[in-house]
Amino acid sequence: MRRFPLLTGPLLAALLLAACAPAPAPPPQAAAVARPAVWKLADADTTIYLFGTIHVLPTGYAWQNGPVRDAVGQAQGLVLETLVGPDPAAVSRTMLAMGRAPGLPPLLDRVPADKRAAIAALIARSGLPLSLLDGMKTWAAALLLVGTTLTDMKLVAGEGVEPQLEAAFRARSLPVEGLETPAEQLGFFDTLPETAQRDFLATLADDGATARKDYDAMLAAWSRGDAKAIAATFDEELKESAALRETLLVRRNARWAKWLEARLARPGTVLVAMGAGHLTGRDSVQDVLKKDGLKVVRLR
Repeated sequence: MRRFPLLTGPLLAALLLAACAPAPAPPPQAAAVARPAVWKLADADTTIYLFGTIHVLPTGYAWQNGPVRDAVGQAQGLVLETLVGPDPAAVSRTMLAMGRAPGLPPLLDRVPADKRAAIAALIARSGLPLSLLDGMKTWAAALLLVGTTLTDMKLVAGEGVEPQLEAAFRARSLPVEGLETPAEQLGFFDTLPETAQRDFLATLADDGATARKDYDAMLAAWSRGDAKAIAATFDEELKESAALRETLLVRRNARWAKWLEARLARPGTVLVAMGAGHLTGRDSVQDVLKKDGLKVVRLR
């Protein structure tokens, strides 16, 4: 899941902020003007803007341009994948309660032999006690270690699109809601078969340089609104784990599409922001809506 910043929800940022010591923010990254993709679903009295987000961004990255800026300005409400709430530590407590289990094998025994040295080094850099991780389910231990992969890539938890969007809408006293609760999102990981959880953990063994190279390519594709490149990235990432793809992508896309269909019954304009991986490629939210006879138009 090297590309989790595009797929998994903002609850990860909450977990990282609660569990990890804050990393010093790197200087803002200079970038060309970003123009990420935006789509529109509408009927006679309802407009729904669909915005594919990236959950972790370099500090100071400029992305509110063009159709995104227009959609934010016109929307009367915001819908995110999930709402973390004012206490990120509450999400961490939920994850720790859900993620503990007795009688588990040591964490390093749950990854292939050729990955153990890299995972052991990651654990050492994290500062997390091995005794804590050994008592966690594989998915939960992996989530706890994601923060160190961000540090390795010189990224900061909490610098994603969603916190900025939520702050902007709350500043205008506009409603903000979530498609899922943090507990529901954590539950998706908890229901994964053990083989898929171990696949997730093993991907964290990539060295920081490789992970950063992948992230930079992903960020560039997102910034230019290259849906095909984003879709190809996720096809490559998830092809080796059908369970991860079905649980984290396909089923959620189907549920969210039904929510959008129901939302058309209420007048008004709303911005729905979800990880860009949900809005690209096969089985995307748009694919589900199209099968149900609804037309989604890309604005750029």
